[in-house]
Amino acid sequence: MLAITFAEHRTRLRGVAYRILGSLGDAEDAVQEAWLRADAAGTTGVANVPGWLTTITARVCLNMLRARRSRPEDLFDTLLPDPVVTSAGAPGPEDEALLADAVGMALQVVLQSLAPAERVAFVLHDLFAVPFDEIGELLERSPAAVRQLASRARRRVQGEAPAPDPDLAAQRAAVDAFFAAARDGDIDGLVRVLHPDVVLRGEGATGPGITVVHRGARTVASQAVLWGGLAAYARPVLVNGTAGAVAVRDGRVLSVMAFTVVDGRIVAAHALGDRARLARLDLAEFAG
Repeated sequence: MLAITFAEHRTRLRGVAYRILGSLGDAEDAVQEAWLRADAAGTTGVANVPGWLTTITARVCLNMLRARRSRPEDLFDTLLPDPVVTSAGAPGPEDEALLADAVGMALQVVLQSLAPAERVAFVLHDLFAVPFDEIGELLERSPAAVRQLASRARRRVQGEAPAPDPDLAAQRAAVDAFFAAARDGDIDGLVRVLHPDVVLRGEGATGPGITVVHRGARTVASQAVLWGGLAAYARPVLVNGTAGAVAVRDGRVLSVMAFTVVDGRIVAAHALGDRARLARLDLAEFAG
């Protein structure tokens, strides 16, 4: 019976783990570890099995976050989160838990910058409606302290990860205009579609594991023109549920690009070009 319940909730648990960890591979590992713990413990005395499984998964993720922080050489939190790439059409059922409204790349980047306890409190409460008292038991803090953690994280998210336009067609129009201007080397056209305070984060272009941040419309436009040749190979996809693109040449994915569009202008862009990381993602369907 537990195996059936776990299978029914596995996609949701994977969504919890991905949002906390920012890594698809680590999320899968966390869910597998959660199953082993749940199976060993059994459900005797458990009134809410789905909630119990969520708590176990979150505890595994919290331990993984703390392990990362204990290794000074581990620079994971400075890297871009793994993108969730799906076709430009409707997502399949396996993607639904990862493609909810608030799982854009901009949000994942902010979550990755939070302390482990803040990240867990925000994800569980704000995204999965877990009560503060239950999160408090997990974090070994009072409900009031957990409420403060979630509130602090929420302020960061609201300040640094604005909600994208709900109209996907409007998002796509802005992204298409961006790539058209990049292909033409049109700086002014790029500036028109970029927010004055746009932030571009790119990983892999200057070397493995190196993330470079560019700020401001003119600066980002200049960068877009520099790699404008890549724009010719851009194909539309959804990246974490919002309009994005993959650049494909000779059957190989060169880059995954995510955009946050607000009021018709791009306020954030994320580009993953690290070959090793791209190779670990399931992108075969986009390379044909």
